[in-house]
Amino acid sequence: MAVFGRNDVQDAGANWEPDAANNRLANTAGATPGAVFTSDLSVSEYVLLNEAGFEPLGFVVGSSIYHIGIQISRWGQNQELTVLTQAMYSARELAMSRMQAEADRLGADGVVGVTLRAQQYVWGQGVLEFIATGTAVRALQGHGAHRAPDGRAFSSDLSAQDFYRLLAAGSVPVAFVLGTCVYHIAHQSVMQSLRQAGVNQEMVIFTQGIYQARELSLARMQYEATQARATGIVGVTVDVHNHVWGEHATEFFATGTAIRQLDPSHRLPETAPKPTFTLGLDS
Repeated sequence: MAVFGRNDVQDAGANWEPDAANNRLANTAGATPGAVFTSDLSVSEYVLLNEAGFEPLGFVVGSSIYHIGIQISRWGQNQELTVLTQAMYSARELAMSRMQAEADRLGADGVVGVTLRAQQYVWGQGVLEFIATGTAVRALQGHGAHRAPDGRAFSSDLSAQDFYRLLAAGSVPVAFVLGTCVYHIAHQSVMQSLRQAGVNQEMVIFTQGIYQARELSLARMQYEATQARATGIVGVTVDVHNHVWGEHATEFFATGTAIRQLDPSHRLPETAPKPTFTLGLDS
């Protein structure tokens, strides 16, 4: 299995840091005492975050506009398109690293509510913008205890409610981890299609291709968590994207939040309010 990841971002822009946000960050809580914080938290999430012993510092953003190249694939063969896989990794990691750099400038212990999305512009054919956003937060007590093992701010796509529950259970996020695989699913010949007409049967070559692609994305996500020295991953999802390559080239994108156990001295006290669960009755 080819391994892609955070240490593999080899790009002319990898060492470029945007300065457009300098003024905003300089006037944000964490950088300047008494300055305002910004966040994408709801009112309920803000209150719950405070009860968990954290304060918001600022809304942090990372972005990378990337030209996605092309790769020739064999018409009737299942295969990973490694050039495209690497491009999708590199673009996302540039966005994530720039968001993390903004959090570091604010002295954050972590970034909560991370979202990572891609969008297209009408002026760029084959061009995608990858955007990472979240809210930088800081612990009110025990500064640094909740950070990732490498000493940097943790990142997590958990909601404030799930973040609170995680802390109450004695764990803390380490990193928002991801794994991706761009895969070419083989075409069927005309004769194969005709033989299947009116017949119930498994399309084995398609099943095999989808299995392989999904497993590659999950294994790479798991590898990132291992490298981050996490003990587990929560909230795993696997999404399917087609982007700009055509109907038989598909990206499988696995994400989750890697976590680790906290030292008992930094867990929420037993007297902390316990979150309640509401069961919806809508059909």
